[in-house]
Amino acid sequence: MSEISKRKILITGGCGKIGSYFVRFASDKYTVRVVDRVAWDPKRLGPSSWESLVLDLQNLAACRQACEGMDMVIHLAADPSPEARFEDSLLGNNIIATYNMFRAAQEARCQRFIFASSVHAVAAYPADVQIKVNMPVRPRNLYGVSKCFGEALAAYFAFNEGLPSIVLRIGAYVFPKHSEDLLPAEQDAFLSPDDFNDLLIKCLETRQITFAIAHALSDNKFKRLDLTETREMLGYHPKMDAFELFGNISKE
Repeated sequence: MSEISKRKILITGGCGKIGSYFVRFASDKYTVRVVDRVAWDPKRLGPSSWESLVLDLQNLAACRQACEGMDMVIHLAADPSPEARFEDSLLGNNIIATYNMFRAAQEARCQRFIFASSVHAVAAYPADVQIKVNMPVRPRNLYGVSKCFGEALAAYFAFNEGLPSIVLRIGAYVFPKHSEDLLPAEQDAFLSPDDFNDLLIKCLETRQITFAIAHALSDNKFKRLDLTETREMLGYHPKMDAFELFGNISKE
């Protein structure tokens, strides 16, 4: 693919764990612009060959600068802590910044907005209930509430303001070599980074989607989130299984 024909992809939160892994994976496929509140650190993240901007997404003008000339947006930037306090962090980082990004992407006439939601948007369902994409949101914490807000924004902008959007409910994103980071209660929600990279590519490349909610899990033997619609809509075929990789993780 020539440089002229490459899609221009904005990745917010691109210096974080999920974003930086995808950036390194996708930078030869797309023209990438990384935006974060901190600069790309080559010592920690490796050398970069892409544009990297340090911006505050709680500032709408900064979001407009980030979206200028971009074809698609992957919005990963957020406070990812389930214990985050609403007034101190979630309101600014997950509510205001998310709205600003949707508005700026719509004004820039981006072709698609991919919003990083979370399993926490539906985590209050009983543990023995497999969650399907058409079930009502049921957050367990205010972090989950902030992701429900983003999901609603995605639907609003898709159906009312001409910005096609995909919501990704991300599970427990853990590198297999860091199995100690996966809690026993999260094993059925495990998402391998390589499977998620593949899913993000599917979200960028699958055509004719106005709005969709997709579940971002690996092919675990037991799945907290149902993958039926995600497989059918996006052609997603995850390869990893937490129960094969790690066995049954003890609660001890």
